[in-house]
Amino acid sequence: MATAVQQWRSEGRVAAWLHIPILQSRFIAPAAALGFCFHHAESDSSTLALWLGDGPSRLPGYATHQVGVAGAVFDENTRKILVVQDRHKLKNMWKFPGGLSEPGEDIGDTAVREVFEETGVRTEFRSILSLRQQHGVPGAFGKSDMYVVCRLKPCSFSIDFCQRECLRCEWLDLTDLASTENATPVTSRVARLLLYGFRAGFDKIDLTAEELRAAYTGKLCKLYHRELPDSYKR
Repeated sequence: MATAVQQWRSEGRVAAWLHIPILQSRFIAPAAALGFCFHHAESDSSTLALWLGDGPSRLPGYATHQVGVAGAVFDENTRKILVVQDRHKLKNMWKFPGGLSEPGEDIGDTAVREVFEETGVRTEFRSILSLRQQHGVPGAFGKSDMYVVCRLKPCSFSIDFCQRECLRCEWLDLTDLASTENATPVTSRVARLLLYGFRAGFDKIDLTAEELRAAYTGKLCKLYHRELPDSYKR
């Protein structure tokens, strides 16, 4: 391996990546002796990196954030909204059902999936309502935390909640949720946002998705923004 590193340097390469399956982890120590450092690890492998260029390493870091997504499922006909209480929290406050987004999963898909897994209610994605950022979250392993709340339309109404995760699950009146003290701060604020959207029009609060071509990969990406007037669309 030492010979390979010398050759890479002579060729003007700026970095080397080493992917080591868990059953071949004996190669980690020799690689570390040559200057390789851990970049990230998965359940069955680790990836090491060696900066070969001049000056400090400019290699990008691995995951610095975790993304949680919640679904605010609001029934406009009854003005009720779906909320849960976590079973394993010290304070059992009302919140929106949700969980962590999986790699390669769109935000709206995460909200729909998590709501169904926790409550048994089927939904459709409508928009993003809010984004919370915080740091130093217990259980996030020192990473920053992003929490996205989506507006979802209910397609079913019968509750069959996951009793392993949830202590309670109910359809509450939106006005009651917006005024109760027994809700998390984010839940209370989003409930007031929804109440405003219901009265003034959801176009005032919705961030909807538009598919665009990514500049470098050419693949489709999703841009979330307020709806543009027709005169600004192309």
